[in-house]
Amino acid sequence: MAISLPTPALDSPAAVATAAEGKGYWRRVWERLRTDYFTLVVIAVLLCLVLMAIFAPLITVYDPQQGSVLRRLKGVGFAGHWLGTDEVGRDLWTRIVYGGRYSLLAGTLPVGLALLVGGLLGIVAGYRGGLLNTLIMRGMDVLYAFPSILLAVAICGMLGSGFGNTVLALTITFIPPIVRISESVTTQVRGLDFVEAARTSGASTLTVIRYHILSNVLAPILVYATSLISLSIILAAGLSFLGLGITPPNPEWGVMLNGLRQAIWVDPTIAALPGGMIFLTSMCFNLMSDGLRQAMDVRV
Repeated sequence: MAISLPTPALDSPAAVATAAEGKGYWRRVWERLRTDYFTLVVIAVLLCLVLMAIFAPLITVYDPQQGSVLRRLKGVGFAGHWLGTDEVGRDLWTRIVYGGRYSLLAGTLPVGLALLVGGLLGIVAGYRGGLLNTLIMRGMDVLYAFPSILLAVAICGMLGSGFGNTVLALTITFIPPIVRISESVTTQVRGLDFVEAARTSGASTLTVIRYHILSNVLAPILVYATSLISLSIILAAGLSFLGLGITPPNPEWGVMLNGLRQAIWVDPTIAALPGGMIFLTSMCFNLMSDGLRQAMDVRV
């Protein structure tokens, strides 16, 4: 038997007011962000790293996996290799540029997937409440009880190494905290007057979530998810360093750090280059997250 749902009250006063408020809010966020020059510089640095990884074949001339025993562990400034070479004679600049592809994907892809899955679960749990909320949140508590690195190591240990398994392990690791943030802010919003007005006007659950809940909970969820990207990059590099993530000879910063760990006694500079890229990228994402948080907190 077909069930007739109430017609979404998209033209109701509450919906119109919320939509106008949402447009005004994001306009104010942009105005605050474009005057935050420090955050804009950080975003520009991240953009350069992304473009460098995308156009790696255009800015390097060497094969990232081809080396030479005659060029092993050459220092910074060596002829033809301005950042030196690694333990098997591969150009470090080329390896770092191509390694950005794996490291940036391992940082953003798991967080993006966890944002979609965890955000949806948290919003549904916070809006519906009751038994559904209990089932979802208690299930997340089981995963949340484990530290992030231990959970990721355990999942990769069961599934094996590789880029796909690394992404899956980190996605599962980040879903519980995003669910908790999403559920918390949704629970606060669902009891507000404009949400009750939308329900009373006959709007469906999907309409209320799409036009009233989502516009008010999206900002804190996005800010929190952005802060997880730096952690994801570090965890992915740590898994690769332990041999549980991306495997050699693929150019990835954690793999490079593992391969160059013995080179610290020969030339500490080249041994520190992959670690420096991990630090720079994760720090930039942290600083960008702080800038977004300040821009989105329009009450300040």
